[in-house]
Amino acid sequence: MGTAPACDRRLERYLVSVDAPASPPVPTARALPRRPAPRRFLPEVQGLRAVAVLLVLVYHLNAAYLPGGYVGVDVFFVISGFLITSLLLREARSHGRISIGRFYVRRVRRILPAATLVLAATAVAAVVLLPSTRLEQTAVELVASAAYVENFVLAGQTVDYLAAEEAPSPVQHFWSLAVEEQFYLVWPLLFLGWAALRPRLGAGRAAAALGGAVVAVIAASFTCSVLMTAADPTAAYYLPFTRMWELAVGGLLAVVLNRWSVPDRLRGALGWAGLTAVVTAAVCYGEHTAFPGHTAALPVLGAAAVIAAGEGTGRYSAGRLLSTGPARFVGDISYALYLWHWPIIVITLGMSNTTELSPLAATLVAALSLLLAWATKIVLEDPVRERGLLNTGRSALAFALSGVLVVAGAGWGLQAHVQQVRATEFDPEVHVGPQALDAFEAEPDELTAPPYPSVLTAEDDLPDLYDDGCQSTEADTYPSPCVYGPADAETAVAIVGDSHAAHWSPALQEVADERGWRLYTFTKSSCAFTATLLVRPGEDEPYTQCQEWNTNVVAELHKLDPQIVFTSSRAQARPYGVDEDSAREELAEGMALLWNRLEEAGITVVALRDTPTTRSRVVECVDLHSPDVDPCTRERDTALRGEDPQVIAAEEGRVGDVHIVDMNDRFCLDNNCPAVIGNVIVYRDSHHITATYSRLLSEDLGERIDAAL
Repeated sequence: MGTAPACDRRLERYLVSVDAPASPPVPTARALPRRPAPRRFLPEVQGLRAVAVLLVLVYHLNAAYLPGGYVGVDVFFVISGFLITSLLLREARSHGRISIGRFYVRRVRRILPAATLVLAATAVAAVVLLPSTRLEQTAVELVASAAYVENFVLAGQTVDYLAAEEAPSPVQHFWSLAVEEQFYLVWPLLFLGWAALRPRLGAGRAAAALGGAVVAVIAASFTCSVLMTAADPTAAYYLPFTRMWELAVGGLLAVVLNRWSVPDRLRGALGWAGLTAVVTAAVCYGEHTAFPGHTAALPVLGAAAVIAAGEGTGRYSAGRLLSTGPARFVGDISYALYLWHWPIIVITLGMSNTTELSPLAATLVAALSLLLAWATKIVLEDPVRERGLLNTGRSALAFALSGVLVVAGAGWGLQAHVQQVRATEFDPEVHVGPQALDAFEAEPDELTAPPYPSVLTAEDDLPDLYDDGCQSTEADTYPSPCVYGPADAETAVAIVGDSHAAHWSPALQEVADERGWRLYTFTKSSCAFTATLLVRPGEDEPYTQCQEWNTNVVAELHKLDPQIVFTSSRAQARPYGVDEDSAREELAEGMALLWNRLEEAGITVVALRDTPTTRSRVVECVDLHSPDVDPCTRERDTALRGEDPQVIAAEEGRVGDVHIVDMNDRFCLDNNCPAVIGNVIVYRDSHHITATYSRLLSEDLGERIDAAL
């Protein structure tokens, strides 16, 4: 994602740079020697803005169209760094000093009016149009965006396996504005010092010192970006320390061009090379590209090359192409277009409960975004700039504080609505869950009361073992089980497998409590109980930690010697280096190998057949369609696609006496698997059941265990 660069522009039509002083300053002893004014009309930079925002827009409409379109943000960073630094150099040359107060007044005037409008409008649209499940996080991020710390909020959200299907907030794109504003908290200080030292050092030495300082910033930030991208790519993407060098490259370019210019004979080739670099990154990069890191250098240097080349000298130069009327028009509205497009996309997807826009929807969203951006420029941005509004420090500060208060009030309103929806309490007479399958007076999949868990808590309705800290992470290689039940129990049992085993633990805990069993839990994220080498979801590297963990679990079970081991694993687990057609056979062989090791130790193995899958963001679907949640139902053949490898392992004679327990008739009715049964939400995401529904299955599970044994 990217952000339209924030630079004050008070010049004639399509002017890119910042206002010239109303009249020449009165010379003083500290005034710097005047140089010929640099070219102030930069239509090619305006066109480059258009390229950047269109890259981001297309990428967000559908990443398949332009998988690396996110590099538009890097182009914006370079442009912003160049223009702001040019402004600071011009001010120092004109006045002999830099006014920090005037600098931030210009920032407020340029950034806040449109940003505040979009944030307020997004808050209203969210409460009216988005599912309630989205509102709590949206409220938090609204306030973070208004305070320009959204990037820190996102960087702090580590990759959460349990929240893999969580939708982004409609203001997530404000992270890039936050990066810029954090950069500009410190960047003017560098030039403040340079302007003060320049009369003492002389122009040449002062310029060399300034250039050296900027190069040092670039080197330090680039190094940080490379190292952090390798260690923590999520944080690296959002933090200012890893992005600062991109803005500083634009700043360095401004410093260099302030004293030298590119030879005319090189301009044409340089411009096209730069534009080619940007487009190449947008086309060839994708979700698996390590970014930002060193790969960000291609679009960053490409953007710098386009700016350095200027308009070019030939009729068909890149600068001339970028200076055409349509390109300059899109560049004019690029900031507002960036602000509007992302909330419209997210709200459209939320309303339709889909994860991808259709071509028609993408076209309509793009058209609406362009229209709102143009209207915002005409109705809000131009009047604020042209009528001299927010020109004093007092008025700018008042507006900034008012904007934060308005958005904070909107966030509070969202939170109040969230708390009202969250208030559903469990009623055993109403929230009967699977018991409704045995009653014939009502359809078990129809909502007759607010569901439990509520749509706001269903996604977090997890087994106790998560809160108790005994769900092993993907990095763990040795188990740390939870233990439930009396220490002097005559019967010890264990549950082993991935998160699909974990979601059976509430039901097994109920069975164990009723029978006085001692229950050990051995569960690990994305780690099916098989000797087969796996890969993590969405990755291609071997998941060796899982294989080691399973080996250690078998050894631990031999020491504990439980009477029964219950196991369950996701049927869609992927073996490493095996094609899809052979995957389940490979999984079954590995399962049988581990089961035989347990049986050789005298341990009975009971495999719980994997549960059905459902649609993505199923809880949002329930919220959007209540009380008629039939659109959230999935067909049985789709929900149970393919045989469970556990069943294959048990039925093909690979193992002695493994017992299969199939509970899927408590999830599916005839040909359908509903999202809600007996006023209880069955699934918390597309393939995990809620702890509440699991717990309500305990009686059925106990009976079937007895029958199997």
